[in-house]
Amino acid sequence: MSSLAVPLFDPAAGQGARQLAELGLALVLSTLIGAERAVQQKSAGLRTHTLVGVGSALFMEVSQHGFNSVLALEGVSFDPSRVAAQIVSGIGFIGGGLIFVRRDAVRGLTTAATVWLTCAIGMACGGGLPLLALAATAVHFLVVRGYPYLTRRVPALATERRSGLYLAYRVGSSVLTRVLEECTSRGFRVVELRTDRTDRTEWEEGPDRPGTMAVRMEIEGAADVPALVAVLAELGGVLDVASMESAADE
Repeated sequence: MSSLAVPLFDPAAGQGARQLAELGLALVLSTLIGAERAVQQKSAGLRTHTLVGVGSALFMEVSQHGFNSVLALEGVSFDPSRVAAQIVSGIGFIGGGLIFVRRDAVRGLTTAATVWLTCAIGMACGGGLPLLALAATAVHFLVVRGYPYLTRRVPALATERRSGLYLAYRVGSSVLTRVLEECTSRGFRVVELRTDRTDRTEWEEGPDRPGTMAVRMEIEGAADVPALVAVLAELGGVLDVASMESAADE
């Protein structure tokens, strides 16, 4: 039997409704994971996770059904699991590209692990294991959404986070000293601090408006950053405060 004898668009040759449904499930599950990462403003978001999940599912479909016509030839055999092993190895390049180190803080580990999990979910969908794929997706949301609540209640489990803070205040009000005191009293370490004059017209210098200063600082700690921001916003002389939070291992 020649491989050329198989019709190009034959649904019975591993490209029928079941395989399309498996690809569709991989699309839905990987999109859910990607949407969660996009909401968290991670470097790998909706499109990356979706493409990884669907691509992995397609690789699994090819490994199972793409060589049926060749296997029909006498004396030909192969191990479909070899394709799965190559997928696991190849996804490491994407994961490695998401991890970087800055001032001894490793970032991107959680996002890289999520891409790796999305790959596994896509492989499960393509391999005909939808229940396992659904269970793994549920585990993802349990870990990335549920565990932060646990770590906030059990400080020993908390991961130190490095966060960026932007602060604008009136010069001469001793705000910066009080800001640093609030940070340290709440368990944060100030690892970097930069100050400069602002040029915003609504804060222009004048008889009734002293000069304003903008401070950009990076802090590290396991405490609640939004709570710190709320306290800083109430300090007299503070004009603006905002945070850009990112976990050291995410």
